[in-house]
Amino acid sequence: MADEGAPRTDGAGRPLARTWTAPVRRAMTRMLSPVDGPARHEHAPPSGRSAIVDCALYIDGERQPGEWQYAEALAAARRERQRHAFVWLGLHEPDAAEMADIAETYGLHELAVEDAVKAGQRPKLEQFGEVSSLVLRTARYVGKGELTETSEVVETGQVMLFIGPAFVITVRHGDACRLTPVRANLESKQDLLIQGPWSVAYAVTDRVVDLYVEVADQVEVDLDLLEAEVFARNSHGSIQQIYQMKRELVEFKRAVVPLQRPLITLTAQVNRDVPKEIRRYFRDVQDHLTRTVEQINSYDDLLNSVLQARLAQVTVDQNNDMRKIAAWAAIAAVWTAIAGIYGMNFKHMPELGWTYGYPVVFALMVSISLGLYRFFRRNGWL
Repeated sequence: MADEGAPRTDGAGRPLARTWTAPVRRAMTRMLSPVDGPARHEHAPPSGRSAIVDCALYIDGERQPGEWQYAEALAAARRERQRHAFVWLGLHEPDAAEMADIAETYGLHELAVEDAVKAGQRPKLEQFGEVSSLVLRTARYVGKGELTETSEVVETGQVMLFIGPAFVITVRHGDACRLTPVRANLESKQDLLIQGPWSVAYAVTDRVVDLYVEVADQVEVDLDLLEAEVFARNSHGSIQQIYQMKRELVEFKRAVVPLQRPLITLTAQVNRDVPKEIRRYFRDVQDHLTRTVEQINSYDDLLNSVLQARLAQVTVDQNNDMRKIAAWAAIAAVWTAIAGIYGMNFKHMPELGWTYGYPVVFALMVSISLGLYRFFRRNGWL
């Protein structure tokens, strides 16, 4: 009699799909079907490219030699469950067709699969039966040279993990966080890798948060330069530059801050899915994330202050310009008033027949103008 706990297999030894994975097939079919055309087959291969970056089988913390197909590796991991065996399948921007076949093989929920195909999800942790789904937003610093009104400072992406009893699947979107160094580093730590799929979840999360710390440090340098430029004696700092920096900081904040809640869940004592030893590592990651969140909040406050200071400077500059205009207008009014009086063409006016009348009046206007100029200059109007 067949073992009820063992997975059902077909004639080729490949595990049969679970009955509850049928919705995944239907969901993927809807995603692949044109609005006004026939539906594509849900197992159609991607056009000329496979999303699989690496597929490895680990037993007792050691990577097994050879190249593995994801279905064969999963079957082998389930046979070797007593030896801490699991599969790590790495994907990069899979399309719906390839993801549907993987979801059917590994028994992934259709809602989580849809999140894996469509990037841009909010950081979150969800549970679907025995499979946990963890979404991470990745970030890296790409700012180069002088900050402009359109320059990009922070590039974001997404890494989604499916953690099951005998497997972990990482789905990466974008190039903000490459996972090849994470795999190489983790394979050198057998005592950690023997903890199972959650050790991979920790290593990936730790790498993502380490990148947060690096980005926060680089952003702090940019903020210091921007602040120095705004408060320089001859400030030419543009409000558009400050606003662009604030937009980049908001994008970074959306990637970092929501991750706090999933990490709290992963480090909780009542969480029995995560091994106790791995929970200790997750608490260290949580400490780093908390520090980064505090930095981002302080940067946001600082940018608001810099923006308000720059707006105040613009207002002061406008007031200074208006004072200069008013001072010159007062000087010009002297000439206008005297010339206007002597331009009325009345026959009986004082000093009209005086030989030195013109040079005296002209000298009087110049003297009054110079007096006003000196007065305005001394009071800071000019």
